[in-house]
Amino acid sequence: MYLNNHSYYSLRYGTISEEELLDLAIHEGCTHFALTDINNTSGCLNFVRRAKEKNIKPIIGVDFRNNTKQCYVALAMNNQGFLEINNYLSKHLHNKTPFPDQAPHFENVIIIYPFENVMELGKVTFASNEYLGVRAKDIYKLKFSSLSSLTKKLVILHTVSFRDKRDFNTHRLLRAIDTNVLLSTLPPTDQGSPNDLMYSRKEIAQVFKDYPSLIENTNNLLQECKIDFNFSKDKPSQNLTTLLKSPEADYKKLLELCEKGLKERYEVVDNIIKGRLKKELDLIKRLDYVAFFLINWKIIEYARSKDYYYVGRGSGANSIVAYLLRITDVDPIELDLYFERFMNLYRATPPDFDIDFSTWDREDVTDYIFKEFKGNHQVALLGSYVTFKHSGAVRELGKVFGLPKYEIDKLSDGRYDPNSLDDIKKLVLKYAQVLHGRPNYTSIHAAGILISSKPIHYFSATNLPPKGFPTVQFDMHIAEDVGLYKFDILGQRGLGKIKDAVAIIKQNHPGITLPDIHNAKEFFTDDRINEMISQADCIGCFYVESPAMRMLLKKLGVRDYLTLVAASSIIRPGVSKSGMMREYILRHKDPKRAKQKGHPVLLRIMPDTYGVMVYQEDVIKVAHYYAGLDLGEADVLRRGMSGKYRSREEFLQVKEKFKNNCISKGESIAVVNEVWRQIESFAGYAFAKGHSASYAVESYQSLYLKCYFPLEYMVATINNGGGFYRTETYVHEAKKKGATVHPPCINTSDIQTTIHGKDIYLGFQHLQTFEKKNIVLIINARIDGPFKSLDDFLERVPISLDQLDLLIRVEAFRSIKDNQRSLLWEAHYKNNARPSIDNQKELFKVSITSFKLPEFYIPDVEKAFDQIEILSLSLYDPFILLESIPTIKILAKDLYLHLNKTVEIYGYLVTANNTGTSNGNRMSFGTFLDYNGDWIDTVHFPPSLKKYPIQGKAVYKITGKVVAEFDFITIEVTTLERQHYRSDTKTTAFYNPKGGPKDNDNHSPFKLIK
Repeated sequence: MYLNNHSYYSLRYGTISEEELLDLAIHEGCTHFALTDINNTSGCLNFVRRAKEKNIKPIIGVDFRNNTKQCYVALAMNNQGFLEINNYLSKHLHNKTPFPDQAPHFENVIIIYPFENVMELGKVTFASNEYLGVRAKDIYKLKFSSLSSLTKKLVILHTVSFRDKRDFNTHRLLRAIDTNVLLSTLPPTDQGSPNDLMYSRKEIAQVFKDYPSLIENTNNLLQECKIDFNFSKDKPSQNLTTLLKSPEADYKKLLELCEKGLKERYEVVDNIIKGRLKKELDLIKRLDYVAFFLINWKIIEYARSKDYYYVGRGSGANSIVAYLLRITDVDPIELDLYFERFMNLYRATPPDFDIDFSTWDREDVTDYIFKEFKGNHQVALLGSYVTFKHSGAVRELGKVFGLPKYEIDKLSDGRYDPNSLDDIKKLVLKYAQVLHGRPNYTSIHAAGILISSKPIHYFSATNLPPKGFPTVQFDMHIAEDVGLYKFDILGQRGLGKIKDAVAIIKQNHPGITLPDIHNAKEFFTDDRINEMISQADCIGCFYVESPAMRMLLKKLGVRDYLTLVAASSIIRPGVSKSGMMREYILRHKDPKRAKQKGHPVLLRIMPDTYGVMVYQEDVIKVAHYYAGLDLGEADVLRRGMSGKYRSREEFLQVKEKFKNNCISKGESIAVVNEVWRQIESFAGYAFAKGHSASYAVESYQSLYLKCYFPLEYMVATINNGGGFYRTETYVHEAKKKGATVHPPCINTSDIQTTIHGKDIYLGFQHLQTFEKKNIVLIINARIDGPFKSLDDFLERVPISLDQLDLLIRVEAFRSIKDNQRSLLWEAHYKNNARPSIDNQKELFKVSITSFKLPEFYIPDVEKAFDQIEILSLSLYDPFILLESIPTIKILAKDLYLHLNKTVEIYGYLVTANNTGTSNGNRMSFGTFLDYNGDWIDTVHFPPSLKKYPIQGKAVYKITGKVVAEFDFITIEVTTLERQHYRSDTKTTAFYNPKGGPKDNDNHSPFKLIK
């Protein structure tokens, strides 16, 4: 009876979820029901799954429309028909072409034309799979039409898009948002009919009572359609299952690669290694994951052939086969990694590798995957849904209701009195709540790629985003449910830093021989590197540079790889929240404490972490060995700690069994509840140990480069967009390591930052409002030699005065003339005197009278303000900007002399991290630099933070108590005063006939690094 039904995946049109549609069908006693979203198949697979659970026969298809004009409705007769529909839809979505008025020939698809369209087209003949859809409003016309004689071709085409008036109002708002018009001006042609409701079957039968054949034809049509996908727990994988000619050939290849890897990875292959390899290979073959490993190996082989830097991380690092195939660089034997975390007979979902590449390399690797495995259109990016959030929905609705921006801002930010709202604003807030969480548009998963054994359109139509890779219209959860498991290819700036640093080092040190960065084992025992880690001298280095990590490294006194692996996991929110991070530090510093305070069973299960749960594997171990759950149940428990699975029935059952088993073994309820609390508080955030180990490997790679080539590494860091901090911090770090950092220079700088010996030149890209075309002009003109004068520059680079002004004020002409004020006068004069000829070269050089200008002195403070304006950072000490000179000279290095005392110290804010307390108040952790550029770490408890908020980047006078925990010094702030900067009036530069300074910059007590 219901052939054309829309869910909210009819994006910015429909208002009902696919599951809500099924509930409506159940209410009407339907045994068959169709989902036909507009130009979209996002809801189809989940609709099929949920319909089977509700004992409804699902039918899926597409309502093909050009904008809102309906062309025809297509219903898949079977899975091949769904493939045909998806091929057709995808072709038009990719090419952005309208659908023709008449559908092409389909083998396994039913096409239903709306009655009005047939009348317009004058269509009188219909193929065996084509039907004529009649709505209630068409009955009167049908009586007087010759089409009424086509009794076997007539079916009911009632559209269901809404449940009630509120749904229709929501629909109109969505249409106004989509078409970007005021709701009051939304044309009727851009919206559906208010009658597109779920009328009862009795009501529909009453409307068509004079045409019983329509009702019969419609029911027969529903009977003809049958679609099925396997969503059972034992469903087969839909991924590509054979890489070579046969499974036997695949396994033979895998054995060859492992034998080769053994020789490359291990000097001595003992029985432990052999036994581990045999165990893994047997399980890989038994679970049919041979092709899975070979596909990842093939991707890595391509990356290695292009000299791309990568990290294979996640629980995949627990596999020796992955290590031998160089998918990961973590030795699972060395770390005693738990292979069952990655793959076991009980695991409900297949394993996956997370492989990171630098951002640029990732694009090429993705392109390679699409070309190498395309087959019969078998590769696609995984999709995702961008849903309406309350704040964004308020903004969109405010616009369609015609509210001014300042009122929209107040509503969006929650800055309003509910009692003073007018009716329009109340409607905005009401419908923002309705839209919240509903899909707005489809997007791309951050990393997932699907490589299917079937054509990808067997499962979904695809969009073609700007990057040019087909993207399925469903998300990772639906993909997993149907047996399509993603390959994660991610982009990461840290790898770009490593790759670029190596290239910069070779350029700045010709002839140098570097160790193989991929083989990080020799770095683990390097005393210089480990000393640097113990002092938390890690700015710019992957995963170990943040203030929180800097604090942890010093508290733990990390001096080796294994402790860094643990640190990479206990820094995660869950371990900290459970209170076990502090307990881990105490036990690390005093191993006897583990026996005194720890649970004997937990200590026996996790001796390497002193009986503290640190890794995801620990949840499995505790559940298996402590609570007596089997490995399948233990893995359900681990997965259940993430939000999506926590409410699932199977998780709740395992939770109950966990507690009952422990109590039946004689454990006290208090102990069981405490163990459960630790599991629950951190498991959703914890890393797999192999994942932490992968991160630690990359940390050591970057630490090696920072330790031995700090200047080059900082340049690579700046060129890759920094890391945790702003560019300014990495510039400061380079200066501390001995570099002289220069602003951009017309004769030396490139687009990106460059280094020559110990001189670092910021790239032109750091000039905030400088036009890209001018950067290209300067670099191209410099091919003919350096610029020798302002006249020479102006003759070779056609540039506007405002752009020239930026270059002069940032001292980019200092290789020509070091007095920028004189140069500005000269530039302005010559700009006014020179004739404007943009498109024609001069036959003769125009002589412009030169005047000898006096020398102008420009104080450093004015240059610093110019750099802040133009570069968004200053190469000068920030303390020279202060209006008054502080009299307090205490430095960060002196704080240990003032333990448990209140001090006053001045610091330049680097970053502040706000967080919530257990009772919902806000507190903050601050990071500052003192006069010498050393770190000051602060804690701002709620009362202090509320009274003395951190007010942006500036120098602050910090007053507070000096405290130390595990030798890490912090100031507990009682007051915080932002210091005033001098006014940037540009009046401090003046004529000085002797060329010397005449202000009082020189008696500044602060260290000035230029």
